[in-house]
Amino acid sequence: MKSVQKKTKRPLVLVSVMLAMFVGAVEATIVSTAMPAIASDLGGFSRYSWIFSAYLLMSTVTVLIYGKLADLFGRKPIFFIGLTIFLVGSILCGTAGSMELLIVYRLIQGLGAGAVMPIATTIVGDIYSTEERAKIQGYLSSVWGISAVSGPVIGGMIVEYLDWAYVFWVNVPLGLLAMAGIYFFLHEPKVEGKAVIDMKGAVLLTSSLSIILYWLVEGGQSFHRISFISLGLLLVGLFILMLFVFVERKAENPMLPFTLWKNPIILYANIVSLTTGVILIGVSSYLPTYVTGVMEQPAIIAGFTLTAMSIGWPISSSVAGHLLLRYGPFPVSFAGGISLIVGSVLFVLMSAGSGPLWAAASSFFVGVGMGLTSTSFIVTIQGAVSRAERGAATAANMFMRNFGNTVGAAIFGAVLNSSLMSFFSNQHVDYGVNDINALLTEETRQRLPVKELAELQAGLDHSLQWVYGTVALFAVISLLFILRIPRGKVNLHDND
Repeated sequence: MKSVQKKTKRPLVLVSVMLAMFVGAVEATIVSTAMPAIASDLGGFSRYSWIFSAYLLMSTVTVLIYGKLADLFGRKPIFFIGLTIFLVGSILCGTAGSMELLIVYRLIQGLGAGAVMPIATTIVGDIYSTEERAKIQGYLSSVWGISAVSGPVIGGMIVEYLDWAYVFWVNVPLGLLAMAGIYFFLHEPKVEGKAVIDMKGAVLLTSSLSIILYWLVEGGQSFHRISFISLGLLLVGLFILMLFVFVERKAENPMLPFTLWKNPIILYANIVSLTTGVILIGVSSYLPTYVTGVMEQPAIIAGFTLTAMSIGWPISSSVAGHLLLRYGPFPVSFAGGISLIVGSVLFVLMSAGSGPLWAAASSFFVGVGMGLTSTSFIVTIQGAVSRAERGAATAANMFMRNFGNTVGAAIFGAVLNSSLMSFFSNQHVDYGVNDINALLTEETRQRLPVKELAELQAGLDHSLQWVYGTVALFAVISLLFILRIPRGKVNLHDND
């Protein structure tokens, strides 16, 4: 590996990796900012949520496949294929003339996006030793903070002064620059032996996850949770998943090596990544709604409260890297679990009169918890496996976080809607979930009669307290699984 490090210009590769990660991370915030303008231009508001769901579905489903392919064929070729598909999808998105076409192009974009994050992170695992990797995670985590702050600003300026199409096209030069850096400055060892692709596993995995994720995303919207369609989708998805497990156990080179999960560090790190993924989507989706709708703050203040999480994340990630080398993964991830509980309890105790600083502090503690746990997990997982398994192991951890986001979106959507309707029913007032839209801007709030404004805000406050209570429950579950992580330092593979 030392010869590879001599040839590889690591600082330039790191910059290229961070640029690729920025393109993937900033996509969500830029598109979210531009969506009102896009929906206004293209129409089809009923399909609004699918602009996000299509991208999420494809990127989540393909993460595991790209991770395994990167182990089989090398990081560079698979990274180039994924990023090329992503950029082609980005160009097409900017040309969409209808909401339906935009959804199809977002599927293509998501198909490529599944390669960007796991392979970029795996490349860092390859070219840096465990000690260096722990310290470098602070740089990688800062990408999320920068994208969270700059994304809405860039998106807003593009919509204001250019055309919404440039929201997607801005990815192209950045992506090409990242590809050039990886091409010229990263030199990998040749992959020895004949690569055997587990096609059966790939097809079964993609099919099962697509059905299950569709059930999670669309349940309660396109069809009732308790219905024949819902039950049928779930049973088919689970059956194909069981078939996948059966096939993988006999496969020569399985798409998802189950032997990785026998390592307790990897097992519990991945389970906690799932639960923290649930927490992350709960905070990022509903905190702005609380700050604008209940606290009556402008959108920019709501954005500030969420940005606090993106500030806490990279700071704690940098600290975690240093602590991890000295104390091992358990105490660092345990501190992260405690911080998640502190943040979620502050959310539960938050009220309309608490003010945006309270919301920002709560968000900051959650960010600290995410930084400590995610850095501890990714460094430890990459160090606990050989280079030949590093891509699959990294991708599995990222998949669990993404899957947690999807599960969380379904859970919190159901909790919010049911508690809101229950509150209105108990108060004997005739409001629906969509009436909450009137609380989200100052202009629409001013049109409401005082009594109606108070009733709607009370309903939103009540239902979001249930959401934050559920966030707190998942924080406790996260800590319980963290307690299962082995104490002490683990045996690490340094770029073998």
